[in-house]
Amino acid sequence: MHAIEIRETGGPEVQLYVEKPDPGAPGEGQLLVELAAAGVNFIDLYRREGRYPLPVPCVPGEEGSGTVLAVGPGVTRFKAGDRVAWTTVLGSYATRVLVPEDKAIVVPDDIDLTTAGGVLVHGMTAHFLAHDSYPAREGETVLVHAAAGGVGQLLVQMLKRRGVRVIGTVSTEEKERLARGHGADEVIRYTETDDLAGEVRRLTGGEGVHAVYDGVGAATFDASLDSLRTRGTLVLYGGASGAVPPVDVMRLLWGGSLTLTRPYLEHFRATTEEFERRAGEVFAGIADGTLRFTVAGTYPLAEAHRAHTDLAARSTTGKLLLVP
Repeated sequence: MHAIEIRETGGPEVQLYVEKPDPGAPGEGQLLVELAAAGVNFIDLYRREGRYPLPVPCVPGEEGSGTVLAVGPGVTRFKAGDRVAWTTVLGSYATRVLVPEDKAIVVPDDIDLTTAGGVLVHGMTAHFLAHDSYPAREGETVLVHAAAGGVGQLLVQMLKRRGVRVIGTVSTEEKERLARGHGADEVIRYTETDDLAGEVRRLTGGEGVHAVYDGVGAATFDASLDSLRTRGTLVLYGGASGAVPPVDVMRLLWGGSLTLTRPYLEHFRATTEEFERRAGEVFAGIADGTLRFTVAGTYPLAEAHRAHTDLAARSTTGKLLLVP
């Protein structure tokens, strides 16, 4: 089989396209899957750079889809021939992947495997942000950073379905059109203002927003806090621009008894039942058209380095995938 291998942390160039032995028969509780598509996510970049722990040498990637070739002892929910998708399985940048049973889900017949390979991480992240981290209510106003990105597009749509007023931030005119096309009520181009929080307050009559969903991190964190109304909530779910430095918690007091939370997808799909419910709602929205999911780019597995470069540049407007 072929795979991407990382032997040391660093830039996109440390990802090597290599031939490796097949994984062999799946072990207890495992599925052996032929890859259809692997999702490219910011966590893959963080691990490659060394920001998040990564055992080297290893095969990176944590999300994908494919067809089950064989199941190991003790597997009860899947069989050979099933179409499946998975998340948080290190080793997904490979043409064959060993997937733990509890990390996988059957892909409905009305969802193609390419879509399934990229929608789970972004879709379930948007789902727990909108429904759990800060379950915005009808009539509230929130700020969504990177509203034209992979998570941002889905998050805006989910919030609008709940009757929430959404202010989005983007970098370009093209991304503004995308954000508005997915339902954003107001859009701020952060490249054209030096006072993002001031612009948010102008759009909210000076009050600020009930919540900010921030996956950008270091570059937006201060403005995110300053954009909140009294008792507002900052949901910091990523660090595309870099990690946020340590925070003096007194800033939350002086900002108006603010709440800061740093959620992680794995904690919001902690049981099989929760995983199936959350993923099922995402799949259902894609299937019935109430959620639009955009694949921004498909790259050969051998060009994982190019996909990482494009994602890091924050020039994309949807999901990036690797295919065998």
